[in-house]
Amino acid sequence: MHRDNETVRLESFSDGVFAIAMTLLVIQIKVPRHEVVAVKGLAQSVAALWPSYLAFSTSFITILVIWIHHHWIFKLIRRDGHALFYWNGLLLFCVSFIPFPTALLSEYLTDPEAKVASTLYSGTFLATSIALFALWRHASLHLLSPLASEEKIDEAVQLTNQYRYAPPLYLLVFILSFMSESWSAGLCLMLALFFALRGWPVKTRLLNSNQEHDPKKE
Repeated sequence: MHRDNETVRLESFSDGVFAIAMTLLVIQIKVPRHEVVAVKGLAQSVAALWPSYLAFSTSFITILVIWIHHHWIFKLIRRDGHALFYWNGLLLFCVSFIPFPTALLSEYLTDPEAKVASTLYSGTFLATSIALFALWRHASLHLLSPLASEEKIDEAVQLTNQYRYAPPLYLLVFILSFMSESWSAGLCLMLALFFALRGWPVKTRLLNSNQEHDPKKE
């Protein structure tokens, strides 16, 4: 039986891993204990959980962006290969690990041991960015059709340009984590937002270009 897309099963499995990792993040936000609330009040106790909110938001947005880019990659390829399973598995390995450093950062961001938590947190994102770059490099070199449309070629170039800068930027954040834990965590969030917005201008340009050349309008 012919399948329109040979990667459907791989994508479905990956979506499940992404969903579980994102769900596990919220478990790290702990409800304030009664004895703490009795001393500080509920409002102040909830506000004191800001490290958990920061870590949760950063990790959730980062995983969401990775999932969107993962979908984008698989939209550009129509076939799989043996090596693709392993490169994809490496990315999922990194993504599934993210809840642990997230919990660690939530617990120790305001602790004297915050540097260790921050270093592991930013280091995990560095490893994840390298894994995503490696996945795309393999896909772009071996799995893109030589007869791909101009639109797909433009999108492939856009992804290549983005992923070229992701590992060096996360490496800088990793180095910064040895000097400032809060700045490192904040920059992880900024990078996630940055890569979330990078694709939209190109998609808009491609859409406008397709509308201008729509034969139905001529």
